[in-house]
Amino acid sequence: QVQLVESGGGLVQPGGSLRLPCAASGRIVSINAMGWYRQAPGKQRELVATITSDDSTNYADSVKGRFTISRDHAKNTVYLQMDSLKPEDTAVYYCHADRARTYSSSTYRINNYWGQGTQVTVSS
Repeated sequence: QVQLVESGGGLVQPGGSLRLPCAASGRIVSINAMGWYRQAPGKQRELVATITSDDSTNYADSVKGRFTISRDHAKNTVYLQMDSLKPEDTAVYYCHADRARTYSSSTYRINNYWGQGTQVTVSS
């Protein structure tokens, strides 16, 4: 099992910044990719940004140039730096671990995991 714990959400004014860390813990051998998704009220969950094991990144068009994803491999932590925030960025932000490989009881397992989510509200 892998636990993903997000933090850093909150209320910020338009044009402001927030940094969301997500720490993965458990008997982790490796994680293929980590990323951030978000879900606004009444909308489907959507991809925000992902980063692979070799630090290749991918961003939704709506956040390109404003958000930056980074990863500390030693700490199994991913960060989302959000700048120039807009009201339409308001959502619950979820951390995701893609193909996390764990070792327990002499067995390797590969699964995907989600964090519990952190609320980001952009409003004046």
